Amino acid sequence: MKLIKNLFKSLTLSELRKGLGVTGRHMIKTKVTVQYPEEKTPQSNRFRGIHALRRYPDGEERCIGCKLCEAVCPALAITIEAEPRADDGSRRTTLYEIDLFKCIYCGFCEEACPVDAIVETRIFEYHFENRGENILTKAKLLAIGDKYADQITEDLQVDAPFR
Repeated sequence: MKLIKNLFKSLTLSELRKGLGVTGRHMIKTKVTVQYPEEKTPQSNRFRGIHALRRYPDGEERCIGCKLCEAVCPALAITIEAEPRADDGSRRTTLYEIDLFKCIYCGFCEEACPVDAIVETRIFEYHFENRGENILTKAKLLAIGDKYADQITEDLQVDAPFR
């Protein structure tokens, strides 16, 4: 009986007709393709993109060199060296580097920071053309923080109930 059933399916090409039916149904559905550079999909305020170092309103950097972000990083992507300042004795970073090839964008560094110095922005459109550009230095991180300061503060205010 099973042999006759399989022979009948083969002769009538039922699997082929079934597959063509699926193809036909999908051909008439509306498409959901996004033309990326011109069109953008909605993005959450809590998206984790490239890192940035923030400053206080008076222009002083927030990072106090506590090295909590370096300690909590599961990928060991953050390197920090800190020294006390000569003028007031407060500790500040002399070296702050993040290797983006190692970073897994988990957000632990942002959560561990007691002064909200390091944040992950919503910027995901970045690339590297030369070797070594994947390491974000303190100067690059501060420049990103200065450039997108308004967006960062807006995102932090929206995200405030979850922090």
